[in-house]
Amino acid sequence: MREYIKPMALKSVLTAVGMVVSVGAYAADPIKIALVHGTSGHTFEIFSKQTQTGFMLGLEYATKGTMMVKGRKIEVIHKDTQFKPDIARAVLSEAYGDDNVVLAVGATSSGVTKGLLPVAQEYERILMIEPAVADSLTGKESNRYIFKTSRNSSMDMQAQALALKPDANLYVATLAEDYAFGHDGVTAFKAAMKGSGATIVHEEYIPVKTTDFTASAERIFNALKDKPGRKVMLIYVAGGGGALTKIAAMKPERHGIEISTGGHILPVLPTYKVVPGMEGAVYYYYEAPKNEINDWLVKTHQERFNGPPDFFTAGGMAAAMAVVKALQTAKSTDTEDLITAMEGMTWDTPKGSMTFRKEDHQALQSMYHFKIKVDPNVKWAIPELVREIKPEEMNIPINR
Repeated sequence: MREYIKPMALKSVLTAVGMVVSVGAYAADPIKIALVHGTSGHTFEIFSKQTQTGFMLGLEYATKGTMMVKGRKIEVIHKDTQFKPDIARAVLSEAYGDDNVVLAVGATSSGVTKGLLPVAQEYERILMIEPAVADSLTGKESNRYIFKTSRNSSMDMQAQALALKPDANLYVATLAEDYAFGHDGVTAFKAAMKGSGATIVHEEYIPVKTTDFTASAERIFNALKDKPGRKVMLIYVAGGGGALTKIAAMKPERHGIEISTGGHILPVLPTYKVVPGMEGAVYYYYEAPKNEINDWLVKTHQERFNGPPDFFTAGGMAAAMAVVKALQTAKSTDTEDLITAMEGMTWDTPKGSMTFRKEDHQALQSMYHFKIKVDPNVKWAIPELVREIKPEEMNIPINR
């Protein structure tokens, strides 16, 4: 007698098979994330490459080497903006529309990144900003899809102001690059100095690729040299050109003028040997944070790349750890669920804990007051830690 399966039993079998196939397909479906950075054609290329190295290390650490969250593989898609606003917008649109990424992380230049804000809003997908700095990226032109793990100009400058210990005896002139990073930085510095009694006597802005600082420096010297108190020239320049070395060679001390600037990446720190004892504030130096994550980052980076992690390596790792924490805690990878999980989220990084402020999605974080130490056995100047400046010590404005 021929055996057969009753209709109800057959339906149950097919349902079970369908569930297995469905679950298997879901498990195999990767979580796609785009890294949108300029990796060619600009002096900031090194910043991007450090960020991407740190991001991959951060994914490895946060997932315990599995590169998986909730049984799904994380797939990272790299997009080169070439530091051109139109190309940046195109590749981010491609990542959201064609590649169907859950979120994107980028970009490097504040000017280029500013043009990406409306793209995230158009596609209703998250753009996590790292390492661009400008305050305006979480300002009035920003939107609810923007989260920012990188520090902002206000953090740079409030920490710098704390390091300078301003009072009525202090006179400052600023030198900054003529784009969003520079203008936002100086605006933030003036806000940080307000009420301290210190006086800003001059603002000087230069093109990004400036290599001759003579005229700008002379204007600053003239603005400061006859002031009666402590005189400081604040340099806020992200690009190349050797501003610190060239201006130090002009002997500002002959006018009683000090140079002050924030920390920088390791390839630039050898130039700081010309200003021993200078104090300032830095986002990260690998010897400053004391925690297990930074210990792992320093050890692993040293083993794999034959050198310590740098400024933006730590930033990339912080961004990756934010992504993993969000994916682990959100109900799904849908944008709205991710936004719900990320607003007010606190997570661990090589710098210690960071928190996305709910009002504008800026990550609040520590900065580090340093004093330059010159050791002939170390090829770069050492930004020796004076103290950690905690987020609660800085009054970071909400600009949105």
